[in-house]
Amino acid sequence: MKFVYHIALFASLASTALGASQFFGLNYNPKRPDGSCPNVYQVQGDLKVLRPYTNRLRIYSVHDCNQGEPVLRAMENTDWKVELGLWVNKNDAVFEADKNELLRLTKYFNFAKQVSAVVVGSEAVYRKEQTAEQLAAKIRNVKQALANVGLASIPVTTSETWPTYYQTLIKEVDFVNMHGFPFWEGVSIDKANDKMFQHIYDLQAAAKGKKVVVGETGWPSAGDHYGAAQTGMHNAQSYLQQFVCRAVRENIEYYYFNSFDQNWASTNNASNVEGNWGIVKNDYVTPKFAEPIYSCK
Repeated sequence: MKFVYHIALFASLASTALGASQFFGLNYNPKRPDGSCPNVYQVQGDLKVLRPYTNRLRIYSVHDCNQGEPVLRAMENTDWKVELGLWVNKNDAVFEADKNELLRLTKYFNFAKQVSAVVVGSEAVYRKEQTAEQLAAKIRNVKQALANVGLASIPVTTSETWPTYYQTLIKEVDFVNMHGFPFWEGVSIDKANDKMFQHIYDLQAAAKGKKVVVGETGWPSAGDHYGAAQTGMHNAQSYLQQFVCRAVRENIEYYYFNSFDQNWASTNNASNVEGNWGIVKNDYVTPKFAEPIYSCK
């Protein structure tokens, strides 16, 4: 059912100037701190908090919690742009529900202005829930569906970890959207960025000219250590500083993980670090790091 909102948009969403600690983009899940589904006013509040850092977000599903509509509605008449995700797992009905919701949303929103890309799946091959061939077919399916409604210009991609971004996928996507987490490789903080950028370079070579974007990377500020990778505020900020400054120097687009610390994420994962990747604390208001978060001087 289509949500109907009568909204007075925050003027500040369009007018607030970007702050000193700018990010190319941020990953974002609009679910509330308790895991409940968002409404448009809550998303507007999130955008106001995040606007000093970026005007680009990526979400992972338009159908889960029906989050696509409040996110797009909150971004209307602003300079925000969003990568819309379609969730893909073993149950193809989940993908079909997301695709159908995406196509419904095309009737009500200006995709050409608001949507920077459509991301078909996130680590579905890595989780062994799809083969590369199955996922490639879904990418083609979404491209055709968008073309059928006059939106062939919207880039379509998928997000995979660097070792599972196979040529079958590279061939089909409009740009490569890779995930890389040296933390989960057990790499010490002093070696982490060199490790991450080596993965980027390897995929750039494999992509043969297609743009490689970092869809996710980050470092947790709390939780258990993983091998030589140690959590903590100092290491989280150190990784962020080194990564962002190097990405800027090398002209690499990225969506940093994550916007907010999210307690509900930890309840869905065996690791107690999952709620601790944000640049804003789990009240969705308080910055985690003092400004400037990084300095590239």
